[in-house]
Amino acid sequence: MWYYEKKLQYPVRVSTCNPMLAKFLIEQYGGADGELAAALRYMNQRYTIPDKVVGLLTDIATEEFSHLEMIATMIYKLTKDATPEMLKEAGLGDYYVNHDRALFYQNAAGAPFTATYIQAKGDPIADLYEDIAAEEKARATYQWIIDLSDDTDLNDSLKFLREREIVHSQRFREAVEILKEDQNQKKVF
Repeated sequence: MWYYEKKLQYPVRVSTCNPMLAKFLIEQYGGADGELAAALRYMNQRYTIPDKVVGLLTDIATEEFSHLEMIATMIYKLTKDATPEMLKEAGLGDYYVNHDRALFYQNAAGAPFTATYIQAKGDPIADLYEDIAAEEKARATYQWIIDLSDDTDLNDSLKFLREREIVHSQRFREAVEILKEDQNQKKVF
């Protein structure tokens, strides 16, 4: 069960209307390594993960949903005052025709979200390594978006999200070690 507090996990501010930056952020909204894919992956994997680490997957999945909310807020703020011409110049003309300014799960190139982004093998170690890779790819994507952005207000929030990806990767690495230790102890007996 979740309790929803009506505030973002971290404040989101933007300096100016910037549809191009919003286009890049769409990658973290509906892309393969974005927040929705991560939240759904971890929520799904928790059913075949040992009890010792199931809470970790639930906690991180829940946090990923809060990151999705932050990304949605960023995209909205970056596009709410954009004219159709500005959206077109930013490469969002097709998006505008299909969705106006409504949020839609797709990547920055326009490919819609797909369940193939959500990996689950059923082997806890394999799944956790997949999760580590997903967090590192998300971290890299946040860094590349920061590199393209000149909005210092927005970059503050992006840096927060990038750092949370690092923490998640570290927690998944710790979970792998816990499960490997359990496997080694079972082999001894």
